[in-house]
This record gives sequence, C-alpha cells and structure tokens, in this order.
Amino acid sequence: MNKSSVMFDAWLKLTKPVIPVIVIDQESDTRPLAEALTKGGVKLLEVTLRTSAGLKAIKILSDEFPELIAGAGTVIEPDQVDEVAHAGGRFIVSPGFSEKIAERAEMLGLAYLPGVATATEIMMAINSGYRFLKFFPAAQAGGIKMLKAFSGPFPQVTFCPTGGINEHDYEDYLKLNNVRCVGGSWFVSGQLIGDKNWRSVKALAEQLST
Repeated sequence: MNKSSVMFDAWLKLTKPVIPVIVIDQESDTRPLAEALTKGGVKLLEVTLRTSAGLKAIKILSDEFPELIAGAGTVIEPDQVDEVAHAGGRFIVSPGFSEKIAERAEMLGLAYLPGVATATEIMMAINSGYRFLKFFPAAQAGGIKMLKAFSGPFPQVTFCPTGGINEHDYEDYLKLNNVRCVGGSWFVSGQLIGDKNWRSVKALAEQLST
C-alpha cells in the first residue's frame, strides 16, 4: 500500500463515504458551500479544475476551513499538480492514469487517486504501486457489473466509482466489497450552487449514508 492509499484511508474515516465532485463557477460560492457541507458531515471535498475558479476555491478551503480535506479533480497535466500544491490542496484526482502526474504528486506530498476504466489501466496503476483507484466514468463503463467483474482478477484493488452515480444508486455501489467510497455531484449540483440553495446542500449531505 503506497502513501496515497494510507492517506485516503485515514481521511475516509473522518467523513461520509461520498466525495462531492464540485464545479465552482464563482469564487464567492466557496465559503457558504463549504459551511453547508461541513454541517452536513462531509469533510473530504474534490473541487474540479474545470473552471478558472477551481484553484481559488481550493486556496480558500485550505486557508479558512482547516477541518476540511480539500483536493482537486480533473487533473490531467503534471503542471496542475504544482498549482494544486501551491493552493494548499492535499490530494489530486484524475480521469485517467498518468505516471508523470503520479511522480509529481509523490514528489510534492499529495495523495493521488488515478482514474481507470479497463483491466489494462488497472494493471498499469498496480505496477506503479496504486491499489485505491477511481473507476471512471462508472455508469458508462459498466457500473456495478464491471466492478464485480474486476473483483476476481484484482482482489487487491479497491475503488471510488465516479461518473453517473446518483442518489438512487450510490448505496448499491457502496455495498460492493471492492468499493470504499463513491464520488457524486447530485448534492452539490450546478443548479443548487447557482441558486445559492445551501440549505438543500446541507440537508442532502446529512442524508448521505455513513
């Protein structure tokens, strides 16, 4: 088990087994969103780098919400790892697996959750020392049936399935022996954030399985 797995192991014990996949369009939404999620019992946050406000949001979370563990999603280039580290992020998540990103994350002390969708990609990650992987895009890549199939040849690997998972099926994923957590956005949707509906964000977070 590499350092990333150990770090995620420790963090996941502090929060609910659902990681919010957050897209921040306006920097000003960061604080009220963080407060709502914290009150709802969610402490591990993935802020995607799909918008220009992503890194700024991670900086705010790292500086002002020490009780939260903030990291970056949609990391696809090694240089982004440096930017996340500079912003105070503690982990990175990528849609695929990259040895260069893995090396950079290890050098800077960030945990890395690489994405995989096939047996070949899982083997590449295993050969680089990774045993905790993001299965993405989960729903489109075979969902629960595919994860069950992976459990045979890869008993040493656990997953965080992300992509297309919602409030209706996330608990089914969590019942699988090789799933440690799931990633989702239904309780931090663009609609909820755009409407500043922090009360609903908090309520939905509270309703998540523990």
